[in-house]
Amino acid sequence: MLNLFKEKLLNFFAAVGEASLIAFQGVWFLFKKPPKLEHFLKQFSYIGAETLPVVLVTSFFSGGVLVVETYSTFHRFNAESLLGAVVAISLARELGPVLTALMLVARVGSAMTAQIGTMKITEQIDALRVLAVNPIRYLVTPRLLAATLSLPLLTIVADVIGIIGGWFVAVKLYGVNNYLFWQKMRDIVELHDFLGGLYKALVFGFVIATVSCYFGFATKGGTEGVGRSTTAAVVTASMLVLILDYFLSALIF
Repeated sequence: MLNLFKEKLLNFFAAVGEASLIAFQGVWFLFKKPPKLEHFLKQFSYIGAETLPVVLVTSFFSGGVLVVETYSTFHRFNAESLLGAVVAISLARELGPVLTALMLVARVGSAMTAQIGTMKITEQIDALRVLAVNPIRYLVTPRLLAATLSLPLLTIVADVIGIIGGWFVAVKLYGVNNYLFWQKMRDIVELHDFLGGLYKALVFGFVIATVSCYFGFATKGGTEGVGRSTTAAVVTASMLVLILDYFLSALIF
């Protein structure tokens, strides 16, 4: 039992070391020998633009459900005008970056792992090395940069659409005063609240891309291995987003 625990612990630290090395090399090539612009734009379009519809729907209803869950309590104290500030702060600090990151994991992180994992088992990565093309520079660096830049931009959109969703439910459905909804938001919410969420998004994007690429490179065992790696990447990245969210919240706010 003790030997099994030691083996699992060693495998864990080995995996962390390999993932850290992949991330370091990905950043290193970004400055030493950047990838072609077309490779970056392709990943930026896939990670950012094509994920936008999912983020729009998710954030709109997230803002709306915040109002649904809090309206009765605020109405009891005749404080419905504070709903705008509550929605904005909740989205800016927490729900915006976290929900957007989880959507990115589900849609893009799994695809990254599957793509690289398929290349691994079909020996396409070995072929890149034979052609003197560094697989980290070619596969990891564009994805790392695109995910790190895309997630804050998607978070901004999520914050705005979420606030609109909250406004629609509060003002149009529950009859909250429109002027007070926006005025209280301006009075209470600070720029630091939104910037803190964007800092989180930067870290989340970097971590998601790193974890997804690592599990792609670690794929083995044929097509079944691709499925196992994809599942492991989604679960690991989602857990890391939630764990890091706590520490970043404590550090920023």
